Amino acid sequence: MSDATPSRAGRIEWIGIGPGRGAPIEPRDRVTLVERHGIEGDRHAGRGKRRHVTIVQWEHLPVIAAVLGREAVEPGELRRNIAVSGINVHALQKRRFRLGDALLEGTGYCDPCELMDTSIGPGGLDAMAGHGGITAKVLEGGEVTLGAPLRPVD
Repeated sequence: MSDATPSRAGRIEWIGIGPGRGAPIEPRDRVTLVERHGIEGDRHAGRGKRRHVTIVQWEHLPVIAAVLGREAVEPGELRRNIAVSGINVHALQKRRFRLGDALLEGTGYCDPCELMDTSIGPGGLDAMAGHGGITAKVLEGGEVTLGAPLRPVD
């Protein structure tokens, strides 16, 4: 991976929270990110130091759907928090970026798990291979809204 910072900003296309274990992901127009904690109201908030928020690439949704032989896949089915377009989320690993008003740092790949075979159907785990997105930690809290930019800062 290059040390160059991605030059384009991305755009938040979808936001969701998981209110409880196994509960469907609930779409939101706006969420609050809390420093060193995660998304207010999300079941994973406060559970760890590296996975406060999960971010998936919007442009990968049609690829995942095609591999599954489906017309479309909804972002909530992937059990991620944020879907962004216009920027390669994998390039944000180990980099800081602004997501709306919040400052985050990419911490690693968000590898899909066997829940994908239930969430998006048989073959879901394989369909998501390489398309699971990234995890990030919240360095500074703030509001995140649909349509807000994702801007790399280093």
